[in-house]
Amino acid sequence: MAFENPSREEIKEILLHAGNIAVVGLSDKTDRTSYMVAQALQNNGYRIIPVNPTASGEILGEKVYASLKDIPEPVDIVNVFRRSEYTPEVAREAVDIGARVLWLQLGIASDEAYEIASQGGLTVIMDRCIKVEDSILIGKR
Repeated sequence: MAFENPSREEIKEILLHAGNIAVVGLSDKTDRTSYMVAQALQNNGYRIIPVNPTASGEILGEKVYASLKDIPEPVDIVNVFRRSEYTPEVAREAVDIGARVLWLQLGIASDEAYEIASQGGLTVIMDRCIKVEDSILIGKR
């Protein structure tokens, strides 16, 4: 069965009910897309949890974690800014922590990550920008 993203209505429901969004690959560099997207989501009321093994301290005022398994609280969406070949491992961690959604950013797709996450009970969204979807479907909270 070929992968198909959830409908716009389903994505809207996911965003409306999301609290914590773990951003894997969030850069501390303000000119990076991951930073700008996370900042926009934070400004719209989402709680951002930075995940980056090479960063430390805080990004956007939030403690940085080396991996998803280090996060001490529930995660609704795992938003991924990593190249496609790294996403199966992220999918495994997302399943292990009980996340609800694996969201691969625009330009990122992986059949293997999809299989791992969907078999683990997660909704999977690939090759879509969470900031764009939030702007279109939700707007300012």
